[in-house]
Amino acid sequence: MSSPYTLSLRGSWKLLVPVAAIALAGYLGWRHYYGNVTGTGAKDQSASEAAAPVPVSTAKTRTADFAVYLNGLGTAESYETVTVSSRVDGEITKVAFKQGQMVKQGDILVEIDPRPYQAVLDQALAKKVQDLASLKDAQLNLQRYATLAKQEYATRQQLDTQQSTVDQLTAQIDGDQALIDTAQTQVGYTTIRSPITGKTSFRLVDLGNIVHAASATGIVTIAKLQPISVVFTAPEQDIPRINIAFAAGAVPVIVRSSDGSKILSQGHLAIVNNLVDQASGTISMKATFENKDDALWPGLSVSTRLLVETRKQVTVVSDDAIQHGPNGLYAYVVNADAKVEMHPIKIGEDDAGTAVVLQGLQPGETVVTAGQYRLVQGSVVQSAPPGDATATPQAKAP
Repeated sequence: MSSPYTLSLRGSWKLLVPVAAIALAGYLGWRHYYGNVTGTGAKDQSASEAAAPVPVSTAKTRTADFAVYLNGLGTAESYETVTVSSRVDGEITKVAFKQGQMVKQGDILVEIDPRPYQAVLDQALAKKVQDLASLKDAQLNLQRYATLAKQEYATRQQLDTQQSTVDQLTAQIDGDQALIDTAQTQVGYTTIRSPITGKTSFRLVDLGNIVHAASATGIVTIAKLQPISVVFTAPEQDIPRINIAFAAGAVPVIVRSSDGSKILSQGHLAIVNNLVDQASGTISMKATFENKDDALWPGLSVSTRLLVETRKQVTVVSDDAIQHGPNGLYAYVVNADAKVEMHPIKIGEDDAGTAVVLQGLQPGETVVTAGQYRLVQGSVVQSAPPGDATATPQAKAP
């Protein structure tokens, strides 16, 4: 028979079991809630996210001809520039051009009062006529003396003296003709014509001014713009391959605006200077352009691209794929399992966002061009459109 004490313990145990169950359920609920708040319950979710593919942009390496350009800065200058000056003194009586006008070679620009020079010419012409008359008379006298000398009515001395007079007058006429030529030249100088085809500058002397042959100030400057030249420089270490390209034939030169945003003209290399500028360590060159649209103007600052070589069928890659690390350059290559592998690479020439691959990549390989900052060796990647490499992709089923 059970004692009252035993019955009491059994009743207490029956009461403790439900209380313990309720306490355990409350504790587990509290742990679940607290874990969600503090993040301890998100471990599984973080692990799932870590396994998600990294969004990147990719491109393929390819084989292509690669044009090697030397980039530089230059200044356009007129192909020819002439400061037109007067070769005689006098008053300007006519200005036959407008400022800024295109003129052709031989067009009349300015006329100077020709009357003083015409008077000198007329005087020289009259003097020649006078001397011709004297020569004619001397020649007739020479014939008479020659006849008389044969009949011994004139001495040999008289005949020789008359011959000398004829010779002197002949020489004097030659001098008269020289004076006439000089005077005609001076008269011709009173009409000033354009020596080249080009564009005129501001007029430096106006109608009615007196100009002098010895004046340092010209009348107008004419610049030839079609064709036009561009003077630019390149580093002295590039002289050998510039000379090789120049000796092989025409060397193309592209001229862009000073900010490089617009192509202005295309021409060819005309001259390589014969002296290196020791102060800057550069060689100067001059290129010629047809400039039919007048895109280039004397004094305009431009950027230049000189084609020195075209490398045939080399492996090229986008500059965006090239990364810099402590051990040199590298690129992330995406393998067949959509995982990236870090490949050390060596790069040659680089131009216009494309580089020549010397070592480390093969044609047709897929390389990462954006989103590399989130990658490590073996990362799983998912290609995204260019510009969206940082977007978070939707989770994919494992």
